[in-house]
Amino acid sequence: MAHAVELLRAEQLDDAEALLARIRDAAPDDPGALHFQGVLRHAQGRTGEGIALIRASLARFESQAGAWNNLGNLLVHAQQFDDAAQAYEASVRHADAGEAGSDAAADALNNIAILQRRHGRWPESEQAARRAIALRPGFGDAWYNLSLALMGQRRVHDGLIASSRAIALWPRQTLGRSQVIRALTLLGERAQAAQLYREWLAEEPGNPVVQHMLAACEGAPATTPPRASDAYVENVFDAYAESFDASLERLHYRAPELIAHELERRLGAPRAALAIVDAGCGTGLCAPLARGLYLGVDTALVSLTFAQRRFGDAQRHFALMSAGAMAVAPASFDKCAVVNVAHHLDADALDTLLTDVQRAVRGPVVLVDPAPDVGNALELAILRHDRGEYVRPRAALRALLTRRYDIEHEETFHNHLHILPQVLFRLRPRERS
Repeated sequence: MAHAVELLRAEQLDDAEALLARIRDAAPDDPGALHFQGVLRHAQGRTGEGIALIRASLARFESQAGAWNNLGNLLVHAQQFDDAAQAYEASVRHADAGEAGSDAAADALNNIAILQRRHGRWPESEQAARRAIALRPGFGDAWYNLSLALMGQRRVHDGLIASSRAIALWPRQTLGRSQVIRALTLLGERAQAAQLYREWLAEEPGNPVVQHMLAACEGAPATTPPRASDAYVENVFDAYAESFDASLERLHYRAPELIAHELERRLGAPRAALAIVDAGCGTGLCAPLARGLYLGVDTALVSLTFAQRRFGDAQRHFALMSAGAMAVAPASFDKCAVVNVAHHLDADALDTLLTDVQRAVRGPVVLVDPAPDVGNALELAILRHDRGEYVRPRAALRALLTRRYDIEHEETFHNHLHILPQVLFRLRPRERS
């Protein structure tokens, strides 16, 4: 069984599958084999089966703290949050009194702290994080979650102390560190946030993400960049690539389906002869729209690698190049999608992109971007902290688009949770001179 767990941790899923199957052939009701088969099914993208297998394991032997914790993790993935909380509490109850039991209980309590924070229950999140730290004082994740729970209660000084402890315990955890500083910014503590960015830069000189965020935090005209640097954009989207699609699915992201509708309305149902270019494709979310030739271009290598692995085939291709300088022949594509790219570009850079799209694409362009002027209070608060520096009202974006294109259609839409206000433009190319 230990070897099967090692194979799972090494992501050697086929070998783990074969070994666990042999164990279950010999002992069909073995709780450990059922548990880790459940973990394996989740890794294979079959989370529902994984949940059922871990529940079967626990039905045979209830006192498995690790199995309860893993069940909670899978239930969170399935967005069954109440059941997940119960599973984590069961993990704490079934942890034994030894060192391994304390570690298992600390893991579960840390997960409870995260769940409570997601529901805005800051005192409960703080309590769970403190319990985890009491069991494992060197638990960096729990210190990080404690810092966010304290800042959520506007206890900035205590939150900074907890954050410092977290950073000392895992200095390379970039995402957690940036989230703490973002929380300070949201609380209006910009001077404290800027100081933490400077300390971070002292440790990692030249880090493009930290340089960009420090400049934005300080807000001085002399230091604020006119647009997000290429290095910054590449680092941010590379870091987010593996979780990007899952996040959009949870948000009920509607842009791709609307783009498909607009392109079909303009050109009719997709035919194999039609070719589409996706300018700033990221993780390739629009690739499934293509029935014919598809080319996704972006400057973020990891995002493109992810897209190629997930969607690439004989008809769908991804290329590392700027959407404003595409190395393709003139008029080589029938249509183009530009999804949530414009608000990362200043006016000149956006005009460069549109000029090159106009050169490369014969037919219509569908462009989607945030629409702050139709957002509710929550949407506007979220948009103020978007990583794009150029979130524009529709009128301002419309003025930039009409430099190169005529607007055939415009509509606004929201995701189902009403936290992403967006505008869609269908653009018609002007007659070539």
